Formats: sequence, structure tokens, C-alpha cells
Amino acid sequence: MSDVLRPRRSVLYMPASNERALEKAKALPVDALILDLEDAVGPDHKEVARENACAAVRSGEYGHRELTIRVNGAGTRWHDDDLADACAAGPDAVVVPKVGSADEVRDLVAAMERSGAPDRTRLWAMVETPRAVLDAAEIAAASDRLAVLVLGTNDLVKELGVRSVPGRQPLLTSLSLVVLAARAAGVAVLDGVWNDVRDLDGFEAECRQGRDLGFDGKTLVHPGQVEPCNAAFAPSVEEVAQARGVLEAWEDADGAGVVVHEGRMVELLHVESARKVLALDEAVRAHG
Repeated sequence: MSDVLRPRRSVLYMPASNERALEKAKALPVDALILDLEDAVGPDHKEVARENACAAVRSGEYGHRELTIRVNGAGTRWHDDDLADACAAGPDAVVVPKVGSADEVRDLVAAMERSGAPDRTRLWAMVETPRAVLDAAEIAAASDRLAVLVLGTNDLVKELGVRSVPGRQPLLTSLSLVVLAARAAGVAVLDGVWNDVRDLDGFEAECRQGRDLGFDGKTLVHPGQVEPCNAAFAPSVEEVAQARGVLEAWEDADGAGVVVHEGRMVELLHVESARKVLALDEAVRAHG
């Protein structure tokens, strides 16, 4: 399976039991939605949430937005029905919490295939435990159907017994290990959520940090976080101009192994990076 490049700068969790929120999401400038059946939905509302999420996927009313459904975890009483109904609805992806090993990925993929998931429905695996971080490379490479690793930083903070502090120093090793695993396997990787929806300055700083660490985007808990997240994870005007300049200098050199642009040495690796910047910029513009 191969993915067309699509931006995943902003990925918003939406409680699928909340019909008003699902309706509002149709107009949000978000790249992707996670219609949540798990943490955001109480036990008495799980079945309604499942029905709402599947109906939303089938509606065709969400435009360019990548639509995913987060099922309840393996071992819960809702998991099997969630997975079967989600696969039948055919979202862009099924998001599974607390995936802990490559074997779990293969079991999930087999279950998706038994449930008739179309080829376009990918698996997003949430990395939320120390064991999953240490095994992230094997998890990421376990199946061609797996397209994205998603950091569950709240659970990871709890499991590690660390403090949640500005700058996330206690989590940096874990974050970087998962980014390394995703890049080695050629899959996308999403940063965890920022909990304080009132602190936009702190949120924007964490978005910039996530981008610097190599994440493709960030998972969100509030619509007000979407636009600053989009800005942080999109190529800036300066980055696009620099990328175009690098490509022009390379092409003008007509095959020379090394060229200089604005006083800096340019090699093929810089050209490849510039092409990625421009491809992402084009994808962002195509999504509006």
C-alpha cells in the first residue's frame, strides 16, 4: 500500500457521542478528525457513539478531511464490535489505543481484513506505554496497512511516572525514539495532545517543539487549537522560498555534484529536503 502525500498537521479528537460537535467539525480547517469511541465517551454512550461515527464516515460530508475512528482498546467489551463496524463503514483509518507490539499490529490487521475493511482503510497505532516506545520500530514496520504512529503522551507520562513540565524534558527520549521508528519504517508520526486549552502560548511553543523534533503534526483536543497548529506544521513562507532557491541553484548547476546557494553548500540531500518542503506546501494548498 502506498499513501498519497497528505498533510496531517492538525488532527482533532471529537467525541462521537456528541452530534453537535460532529456537525461543527464539517466546517473546521482541520486536516484530520479522530471520531472517538474511547476516552471521550462514557460507557453508557459507547453504542450511540459507534453509530454516529460510522454514519459520519458514510455521509461524505467532511470534504478533504481525513476521517478516522478511534475504537476502544483490545480486551474491552466494546473492541470487537467497534472494529467490525468501523471497518464496514470504511473510514480513512482505524485508530487503536495502546498498541504494544508488532504481533498486536498483525492481529489487528488480520481482524480488519476479516471485517472487510477496504484497502484504503489504514491502521493508526497509538504508542502510549514504555514497552511500546521501546518496540516502536517493530510496531511501525509490522504491516503495510499501518500508516501512522500516534503518541499518547498523557498515558505515557502516567506510565513513566514522570512530571508533566514545560518543555517536556522527561519525555524527549521517548518522543525522539518514536519519531526515529516512524522515519525508519516510512510512516507518519503525530505528537500527543496539549491539555490546557486556555494556554495558547504554551500550546504554540509545544507545536514548534514537535515540528523541530520531526513530527508531521499534532493531535488536538479543542477546535481553537487547529489554526495555530496548522501554521506551526506547515512550511513557512521563508522555508518555501529557500526551498525554491535551492532547487533553482541545483538546476542551474546542470549536474554539478555540489553547488552554493546564498553562501551555503548544497548537495543532493538538501535538494531532496527542498522537494519535500515544496510537496508539503503544495498538499497544504490543495486542501485549502
